[in-house]
Amino acid sequence: MSIDDKIGQTNLRGTSSRAKTLSEELKEDVRQGKVGALLNVMKVEFVDELQKIAVEESPNKIPLIFGRDVVHGFKTIFPIPIGLAASWDTEIAKSSSRVAAIEASSVGIRWTFAPMLDIARDSRWGRIAESPGEDPYLASVLGKAYVEGFQGDSLNNPTSIAACAKHYIGYGAAMGGRDYNTTVIPEALLRNVYLPPFQSALNAGAATVMTSFNEINGIPATGNEFLLKQVLRDELKFDGFVVSDWDSVVEMIAHGYARDEKHAAELAAKAGMDMEMTSNAYELHLKKLIEQGKVTEGQLNVFVKNILRIKYRLGLFNTPYRDKNNEAAFYAKAHLEEAKEAAIKSSVLLKNEQVLPMSSQTKVALIGPLANAPLDQMGTWTFDGEKAHTITPLKAFETANVNFTHIKALTHSRDRSKAQFKSAVNAVKNSDVIVFVAGEEAILSGEAHSRANIDLPGVQEDLIKALSETGKPIVLVIMAGRPITITNIIDDVDAVLMAWHPGTMGGVALQEILFGLREPEGRLPVSWPKTAGQLPYFYNHKNTGRPANKKDYVAMYDIPVGAWQSSLGNDSHYLDVGYTPHFPFGFGLGYTAFKYTDLEISKDTIGFNETLQVKVSITNVGERPGKEVVQFYVQDVVGSITRPVRELKGFQHISLNKGETKEVVFKLSTGALGFSNHKIMHTVEEGDFNLWVGAQATSGLKGAFYLKEY
Repeated sequence: MSIDDKIGQTNLRGTSSRAKTLSEELKEDVRQGKVGALLNVMKVEFVDELQKIAVEESPNKIPLIFGRDVVHGFKTIFPIPIGLAASWDTEIAKSSSRVAAIEASSVGIRWTFAPMLDIARDSRWGRIAESPGEDPYLASVLGKAYVEGFQGDSLNNPTSIAACAKHYIGYGAAMGGRDYNTTVIPEALLRNVYLPPFQSALNAGAATVMTSFNEINGIPATGNEFLLKQVLRDELKFDGFVVSDWDSVVEMIAHGYARDEKHAAELAAKAGMDMEMTSNAYELHLKKLIEQGKVTEGQLNVFVKNILRIKYRLGLFNTPYRDKNNEAAFYAKAHLEEAKEAAIKSSVLLKNEQVLPMSSQTKVALIGPLANAPLDQMGTWTFDGEKAHTITPLKAFETANVNFTHIKALTHSRDRSKAQFKSAVNAVKNSDVIVFVAGEEAILSGEAHSRANIDLPGVQEDLIKALSETGKPIVLVIMAGRPITITNIIDDVDAVLMAWHPGTMGGVALQEILFGLREPEGRLPVSWPKTAGQLPYFYNHKNTGRPANKKDYVAMYDIPVGAWQSSLGNDSHYLDVGYTPHFPFGFGLGYTAFKYTDLEISKDTIGFNETLQVKVSITNVGERPGKEVVQFYVQDVVGSITRPVRELKGFQHISLNKGETKEVVFKLSTGALGFSNHKIMHTVEEGDFNLWVGAQATSGLKGAFYLKEY
């Protein structure tokens, strides 16, 4: 291959998925071998034509990879990733990406820019919608499942698509939750919190990795040699290829890290970035950089080998063309059933004052801007989903013959008109229960859609308060791409169900949950704030020298007027909202209740390389069958660097009939107690440990053990 041919393989070109014609310029570039991969080519005839040109007319006959953002479904849309994370269910994560791969591969897509594995601790960040949440353990097991679903048993299966672990790394730590912003992450924190999900995805065989937009400690990820070479290649042994995010190579100029496009190409190449997305710094400058000795041809050879290795594993050299006889059944019955199941398992019940489930005889007033919003129900990153196939709550209620009245009242989530308030209040008076489907439109979350205020937008809160004055019970269903602060209205509603953006089958799932045919099974994958002013907030925080506690906390309105100046409890809290979230990580109600008893630990002291066994009994003490997510947390009490107050180390799903008791067993290896210390050495340290088994991150039966180095 000539140097020009090699550089061509590093070019990922973008087109508009709405393009009605295929430009002669693009075809000629493919013919000359100037393109290695394409994204957003969505007409199958264009895919077929471009691949034919590449395979039959380009200098080296190398096939193209066609990529697309297939994030939580292709045609059949599943809940957004933060919703899928709320399922705490690896099988749901795997099946959702398998369905997406089957549907997308049928039109020639063999590469997806997913899963997104950024730890997100700030609900203001728009891309929390795509995140697996705030916990590295949960994100790691989900990341593995996503990769296995997308890539199947073998990458060369025509229904498999290459996964892309993104965004490497620290993107979710953007300052203030503002997208694309600076991140400052000490290396120990980077390794202990942000890196594990990527390591898990690579261990599962993720074919590609995408660099993040942000800088980390002063160096943009796309030009970060330490992260791309030392950590990714040398330590994690990644042998796929690294692709930049959209224009992130040339954005190093705006960061103030590169002087110009040529310098940006040099920095990215020296860092080990293999393929450039949409911008053309490599195409324009890499050959000259090689001629000047600033980049070696050997470095370029490595990039090309990495790219060709994945094309080979995808089977493109043997079977470059899509299987025209393999027309996936979009919206197949089995796919829709999987999507409904995912929506049920993702829905989190946050409050229930005996109003749910409703009976089949309940007269319902269905109201709110998301009650019949098929486009918004699909959520962010649904380029190929079709709203005509979305079953909204309104449609589901009609199909199920629910006794209901629908009142629109608000046209969309940001509607600020109160013109329909009076008619809405009058219309609900003949109903038994109000189901208010609130939230935010899909466009309000996702990339570049950060919010400083994360209350319900528009006048939704005002309408809820007006409706509460009727005395009718209100069930608040929230469809949104992030936790929504509901402190202002929590006392005005009788139940709160978080549905996230639930996808194609969300309406059916909600109808079955609300009427008790199924129970909500989700648990929060992020801490739910009382106000945006608490953010960032996460359960696995460190203690301070003066940790907050209930005994010493002083609330703002409890301070006497004219009080003597003092430090009010001498601990770490906010005067106005305290020190706890509105709902903790791991929280979620069902339609029954569970009691945890008989915690038993196999040993009080264990040695290195031993396994601790923890048993607990869980009893269904409610009136109906139910499911529980039993959660296991550990605290390293004293470390060579300060350690989190709790860390999730395992969880199990159990089903219990009324009155039934089951014993749940967790096994903890001492390897799971390791961390990166201040010397950036992985270590497991002797000392005291606490553990909890419970239903959320702030409760549970407590035990303790000692890890001893014999």
